[in-house]
Amino acid sequence: MTSSPTLPRLAAALQLAWPLLCAPALAAPFAYVPNEKSGTVSIIDTASDSVIGEIAAGSRPRGIAIDPARGALFITDATARTLLVIDTAERRVLRQAPLGASPEGVSLSPDRKLVAAAVEEGNSVALRNAVNGAHIADIKVEGHNPEHAVFSPDGRELYVSAEDAEQIDVIDVAKQRQVASIAVGRRPRGIGFLPDGSRAYVACELADTVYAIDVASRKVVATIAAGKSANGIVVHPDGKRVYVSNGRDATVMVIDTASNMVVNTIAVGKRPWNMALTPDGNKLYVANGRSNSVSVIDTRTGRVISEIMVGELPWGVAIR
Repeated sequence: MTSSPTLPRLAAALQLAWPLLCAPALAAPFAYVPNEKSGTVSIIDTASDSVIGEIAAGSRPRGIAIDPARGALFITDATARTLLVIDTAERRVLRQAPLGASPEGVSLSPDRKLVAAAVEEGNSVALRNAVNGAHIADIKVEGHNPEHAVFSPDGRELYVSAEDAEQIDVIDVAKQRQVASIAVGRRPRGIGFLPDGSRAYVACELADTVYAIDVASRKVVATIAAGKSANGIVVHPDGKRVYVSNGRDATVMVIDTASNMVVNTIAVGKRPWNMALTPDGNKLYVANGRSNSVSVIDTRTGRVISEIMVGELPWGVAIR
């Protein structure tokens, strides 16, 4: 019996392809960066810290959240006044839902059932079903021009910041209405909760200050001097550190949550905005709006280890 010449060739091909076939199981998380002026989302491989692709994402993508289990991105398109749902595997928009004028920050509830978007029109927070996009409620808040709407770790409340405000508005998610407000500095921006939900940190851009809020009492328990135009906030998974981007200073500050003191300041690109950490907390990705780049910080050493060029005017980062 003569052997087919196809079999040895097939075996050789499989041997060469085996590392690629195994790669998805070993793949690092991916960072997704919405670029406002480019109308795209840049995809960064966090293992190599290189851009590996782009996704067309409307006219002016801004706020971004991700459902790691479903591989879905939720992005606000400020020009189209819509919420985009993007399949990260297929790299395409699956559906759109109307929001209102100038939507910005978006977040996903811890149970992945709800998505909330801050919307300037009507000074409201749009609440939508995260699975099918169905309208649930448009909830009015007191702050003018809402910027971020962030779920608490237990999913019971939304903290809402607004450009023309000196307060954080608190929404009861079940009641679908604002139930409180907490006085902070001028122009609150980024909001981040400790993993146990006991405290929230709020960056106030015109006050150059970060406010630590006790969630149970709804009172400010610490004020922390930040850099100029403090805006982005992200909390380390261990709850021991909070990262704050300072737009005009082009820096990221590190706050120790035990003492509520700044323990490090790291230079990054121009006009750093919103940020995200890898799931293990070892790397911080910072969107630099005026540099059209993302700075990568090794959180263990507190140093920038990479500068990645993306599209024009990156707004933030989500990581899966």
